[in-house]
Amino acid sequence: MATTDTVDERVAPGMSGLALAGFGALLMCLAAGYGVLFTIVDDYRDEYGISETAIGVVIGLGFITAFFAQLFIAPWADRGHARTVALAGTAVGVAGLLLMAIGTSLSPILIGRCVSGVGIGAAVPAVRRMVILADPANLGRNLGRLLSAEVFGFAMGPAISAVLVGPLGIPAPFLVVAGATTFLMIVVARFQVPEEQTTDAPARLALDLLRIKPFAGAVLLGAAVYVMIGAFDALWAVVHDDVGTADWMANLGITLFAIPLIVFGPLGGKLSQTYGPFRVATLGLLVGTFYMSMYGLLPSGGWIFTLAMVHAVTDGFTVSSAGVAVGMTVPSDRQAGAQGVLGAAQAVAAGMTAIAIGATYDTSGRTAAYLLSGALMLTLVVSGVWLARSAWSLRDAPPG
Repeated sequence: MATTDTVDERVAPGMSGLALAGFGALLMCLAAGYGVLFTIVDDYRDEYGISETAIGVVIGLGFITAFFAQLFIAPWADRGHARTVALAGTAVGVAGLLLMAIGTSLSPILIGRCVSGVGIGAAVPAVRRMVILADPANLGRNLGRLLSAEVFGFAMGPAISAVLVGPLGIPAPFLVVAGATTFLMIVVARFQVPEEQTTDAPARLALDLLRIKPFAGAVLLGAAVYVMIGAFDALWAVVHDDVGTADWMANLGITLFAIPLIVFGPLGGKLSQTYGPFRVATLGLLVGTFYMSMYGLLPSGGWIFTLAMVHAVTDGFTVSSAGVAVGMTVPSDRQAGAQGVLGAAQAVAAGMTAIAIGATYDTSGRTAAYLLSGALMLTLVVSGVWLARSAWSLRDAPPG
């Protein structure tokens, strides 16, 4: 793994393809747990009497608790406990989903969302660390699979709710995601994933890594991805409802948007490693900024749907680039902490964007909301590229 001069080249033995697929599916389910609330705000209001503002707080606090978990718990995975942290975090995440499923008032739903955020925030960086160190020569391809699975899951969360709540009720999406996550947790618990034993190292926060400017730049690029996702998820259903799009098209759009992220993610990660993650991330995010702005200007739901399908293919090739950049710019014994900082930034970006863009839509309309999301993305991209300018040409062509 060619990175900066600070990288420690000690790595864990390889991970099987089956294990990689299992961990990818697990992260997909964990990420879906983030998104299931986005499309049932009106159901909470109508059935439980919980205001839209309160649900916005629930969504935001879930991201915030994930933020703290990724900062404070993830570094323990760098001390030889990655597998334990991943499994324990998954179990906590499932408990939070179950609490949200049985809750019929604000307090248990809020607590469940926070508990789920803690679990997800702990598990995701630990899994990324294991995969990165297991096969550094194919870091881009493998991390592309993981990150694409996460984005796919995050995008599918609202779709799962949209399909299940109507016929089965509000608890259904939480129970389905919790059940799938539990099954996958049991599966991956059987995989043996050797780790570096570094338990004598201090479990310090990874914020000191932000002194590495290329890493800081990669974090900003990763945050830009989740500004895009947060705005997309927050606006998609309500925009299509307001412009009169057919229900089948609006619901199908979320699912179809997510598919290229899985199909093209591994190739996109390999391209990032081969040609440079900062180059690929910048290109993809600039194109994504253009698409987000156009959503606010197109005349009908059909045009928005069509552009989204093109957008999905572009994202499939580029969305994992920021994570690959993080993996290539920090020492191997700090990977979980570094991925935790990236995930924390992404969680805050998605949560704050979902709230801010939703409010902008309510007060100023579709055009203003999408243009604001594009402006936020562009600001993060420009700032990230400036910080990472010394590593602009960083790349590592994998063997073969």
